[in-house]
Amino acid sequence: MSAPAQAASFTGLVDLAAAELGGRALATSDDFFASMDNLLQPGRAVFIPGKYTDRGKWMDGWESRRKREPGHDWCVIALGAPGQVLGIDIDTQHFVGNHPPFASLEGVLAPPGTTIEALHALPFRTLLPESPLRPDAQNLFAALPGEPVSHVRLRIFPDGGVARLRVYGHVLADFATPEIDPETAPHLEPGWVDLAALKSGGLPLACSDAFFGPMHNLLLPGRATDMSGGWETRRKRAPGHDWLLLKLGARGRPRLIEVDTNHFKGNYPDRCAIEALDAADATLTALVAQDDARPLLPATKLEAHERHFFALPADTAPATHLRLRIYPDGGISRLRVWGARDG
Repeated sequence: MSAPAQAASFTGLVDLAAAELGGRALATSDDFFASMDNLLQPGRAVFIPGKYTDRGKWMDGWESRRKREPGHDWCVIALGAPGQVLGIDIDTQHFVGNHPPFASLEGVLAPPGTTIEALHALPFRTLLPESPLRPDAQNLFAALPGEPVSHVRLRIFPDGGVARLRVYGHVLADFATPEIDPETAPHLEPGWVDLAALKSGGLPLACSDAFFGPMHNLLLPGRATDMSGGWETRRKRAPGHDWLLLKLGARGRPRLIEVDTNHFKGNYPDRCAIEALDAADATLTALVAQDDARPLLPATKLEAHERHFFALPADTAPATHLRLRIYPDGGISRLRVWGARDG
């Protein structure tokens, strides 16, 4: 098995619009040929020769009909997590001869559930001015700096097809309404939050290997739908083990660790261990090199396709970062770090 083709991305940033994070296409001027929902799907688009619908060629992306009057097409998207947008990818993969020659992106901060009519009435600000697009390519742009946004509006001039939209940035952490799974709830105490969740501002910083599954998957909301939704390393053929370093969304005291090997049956790690670091101002190289991290969970046996809950003592010290070690290699679907924020 070969690794999936790696798309270009903005290292160290989160795709705020990803469907896996909760991003949703809310409305569009036109998606006659291909649904706006395709814009936010994981991975790059696929092309199936000879596949047609009753409206024309099937395309893995958002595609409007040919415009025969003045104007242009648009699509409004609710981000999976509000945040400061720093990078944009307007991917026209497989759209050749029918891609938009120009596009722009705008953003606005609005409460969840704001209607599309109310959104259109708000003062969107420019994240990307009208810019040329190449066909069948990732079109990467730096966003204009500014305040966080919760919704974006993609405009294409005048019409055509876009395969994927990625909106990269820093999450505006939200600890007010943690997402709690019914199976997790009995293990929690009032006031605990998932300190590691992407929506809480958690962020994977570095790992030893991510050949089969990217490290960001580990902190996504919900449970993975299949094996591709986790972090998975290649088979280790030399001594040693794999590891991942992550920054918590806030300094806090971990009290419950959840390690989920969902869908990993013949390729889950035999054991895992977790260490804590309290080093808010440390550089990434210093964090990776630090060898005196505080043990939080000793090397512990794991099972296939299983949720594991590990309770920690009430006097656990605060941490800003965690290091997950897996022995010797393999895949983990999700990591949850429940506890109280410190301050």
